[in-house]
This record gives sequence, C-alpha cells and structure tokens, in this order.
Amino acid sequence: MAKKLKQLARGKSDGDFAAEVRDSANQIWLAGLGAFAKAQEEGTKLFKALVKEGEDVQARAKKAASETIDEVRGKATGAWDQATGTWSKLEGVFEDRVARALHSLNVPTKKDIDVLTKRVAELTAVTKKLQASMAGESPKRHRREAAE
Repeated sequence: MAKKLKQLARGKSDGDFAAEVRDSANQIWLAGLGAFAKAQEEGTKLFKALVKEGEDVQARAKKAASETIDEVRGKATGAWDQATGTWSKLEGVFEDRVARALHSLNVPTKKDIDVLTKRVAELTAVTKKLQASMAGESPKRHRREAAE
C-alpha cells in the first residue's frame, strides 16, 4: 500500500495526491462497511445454521447415549441375575455341608429344638393340671400315699 501511494505521489500535485488518498481511504472505509454488512448478514445465517446443526448433534448424542445405557443396563441385569443364581447355589451347598457337619457332631437342628420345646410345653401343662388336682385333695390322703 505504501509503494502504491509513493507511485501516486510522484506525478501529482499535493491537492491531487490528497484527493487520491481520500478516495482510497473512502474506498477502504466502504469496503470495511460492506464486509461488516456481509458478515452480519451471513453471520446470522451461519449462526442459525450452527444452532440447527448443534441441535441435531445433541439429539443424535442423546439417542446414542440412551441406547448405550440400555445396552449396559441389560448386560448388568443379566450379570446380576447370573451372579444371584450362582450365589444361591453356593449358599445351598454351604448350608447342606454345615447341616451335615452339625449332624455328624450330634448337634440338634432347629426342627429338633422346636419339637422339644413343644413337648416341654405339653409336659408343663400336664404337670400344672396334676398339681392343681392334688391341691384339691385332702392332706390325709397325701400322707397315706406317701407312706405306702
């Protein structure tokens, strides 16, 4: 730009040179305004296009994430079911072995203890009835029975 101005200045008077500089500056100014207007016009279109593209990308990303989450959830559920089944089998084997070991040591089971508890309750009831019936009899009869 400086070379062009020097070339213009060589053959012209100061007034002509100033006019050339003003015209050149005015053209630069107008080019700048045109670029600004074009950028503003195109910028709005570009901005709207970018927003639309961003919405499309976001929708695709959400869909892909949802599908991935569903897939992982399905795999995790299957793995959990498999692990639960495995743990249940292991628990059953463990309980059987413990029961056999306790049986070999003659340790009573819960069922055995429940049967004994019920029997003790029955015997306690019978004993109370006997005590009540004996309390109603005369003391002489008890002495006689004790002597025999």
